[in-house]
Amino acid sequence: MNVNSNVLKRFIIYMAILTFVMFTVWGFVKSFMNRPPGDYETEVCDIRLKDKKYDQALEAANEALVKTPNHRGAMMCKALVFISEKKYIEADLVLTNLIIFLEKNLEEDDKTGTGTLAAAYANRGIIKDRNKKYDEALKDYVKALGIDHEAVAGPGLGTIILNYKFKSSSVKERALYLNEQLQLPEDERVLSIKELDEGQVMHKPGKL
Repeated sequence: MNVNSNVLKRFIIYMAILTFVMFTVWGFVKSFMNRPPGDYETEVCDIRLKDKKYDQALEAANEALVKTPNHRGAMMCKALVFISEKKYIEADLVLTNLIIFLEKNLEEDDKTGTGTLAAAYANRGIIKDRNKKYDEALKDYVKALGIDHEAVAGPGLGTIILNYKFKSSSVKERALYLNEQLQLPEDERVLSIKELDEGQVMHKPGKL
């Protein structure tokens, strides 16, 4: 009787464990299956981008955009791939399209979307900065800061720093510096320091 009782207890315990594992796995699978189309590919893009595997990152971003055109995370990742490859014309086009899309569709309570819009302006400002279009860069920096200054404050929670080589200025510091320099006579301006410009951070909220 005791032997049968012990066997029954073990059986009940094993079944309970098995049921728990099955529900856990099912919950994970269900969560994965219910993800918005393009999210998985966007995560792949982010990973490949950080690993500097730009071709693979771009491929993943494009796959995400096939599933969900105007996927803001995929568009941002795609733009950052182009910036990393110094393909500034392509990056500017993607960021401009992202800005237009967000400004038309962004809801007031979408904080992540607001941060993404600010990051898009900041990153486009970096492109213009590197192309020596300083007045336009300043306008984009000011716009980014006005939308969400925390999203473009620099290294911190929710921000991925890419290609960071030197200690560079934040968007606010760079905007203040450009504004100050642009007030000076042209022959007195120091608008570009190559080492610092190359180390300027790009911004990307953690979840898009």
